[in-house]
Amino acid sequence: MAVLGPSGCGKSTLLRAAAGLEPLASGRVTLDGRDLAGVPTHRRGFALMFQDGQLFGHMNVGRNVGYAMRARHAGRAETARRVAELLEVVGLAGYEHRAPATLSGGERQRVALARALAVSPRVLLLDEPLSALDADLRARLAADLRRILREAAVTSLLVTHDHEEAFAVADRLAVMRDGRVVQEGAIADVWAHPADAETARFLGYARVLGGDAAAAVLRAAGTAGGPSAVALRRSALRVDAGGPLAGTVRTAQAAPDQVRLTVDVDGLGTMDAVAARGAAPAVGDRVRLSVDASRTARVGAGEPG
Repeated sequence: MAVLGPSGCGKSTLLRAAAGLEPLASGRVTLDGRDLAGVPTHRRGFALMFQDGQLFGHMNVGRNVGYAMRARHAGRAETARRVAELLEVVGLAGYEHRAPATLSGGERQRVALARALAVSPRVLLLDEPLSALDADLRARLAADLRRILREAAVTSLLVTHDHEEAFAVADRLAVMRDGRVVQEGAIADVWAHPADAETARFLGYARVLGGDAAAAVLRAAGTAGGPSAVALRRSALRVDAGGPLAGTVRTAQAAPDQVRLTVDVDGLGTMDAVAARGAAPAVGDRVRLSVDASRTARVGAGEPG
């Protein structure tokens, strides 16, 4: 489960409340039907992983991973076996004697994950675990994180401001805004049906249209009818000689795999569109456009804006 929202919306506070580190003003935290009120953090069986990993600099990797096991008086052989097993799971086999200072950012986060999993927690709480990494490394580790959590079969709650990270790691999504969950469900359902315009934009949709403009886009996509608002990705409109929409190219910018356009679409205003490289129109050209329905979403009762 991922909790997605902008900075300051209350995501980390929610995580800390679940762990028992933050008092509740109202509501309850339950696990398997049991109310955890009064259960101290160290007895909840939860493990936390933070965005900076928070490794102990004076301990090598093996001692970092095995720290909680030693604190629980696990035997030396059992701890060594578990540490080796987890380092292999996170792709760091043989790193037991490495110092944290010699690791890359991604390696440090893998060690932190192994440490969190060492005591087989009932719930793993992850607070922006990949946000300190660069974009390419973040994408690679997100896929690895999903695989590792599935293999460990541990219930996990991830908080993040990055919708791509949430989609890559989680099965379910809660969108949070101003201290409240505004939408929750399976990721595919939330993606296809954002609750409102603000949620749609936070999920990565570029525009939300309402009224006649929404109706025109839905007709062009072959999905007329439904709610009064539609959200579009930047690549929802494509240059297509047989397309039902028409407009004038306002700007054109080459990208590695396509050309990104802004087009003054007749009756709709200025819209983003894409064209294939090698067949892109020039600024000022008249073009026909089609709508890729898979790059649009029906917005619940939300108003465009």
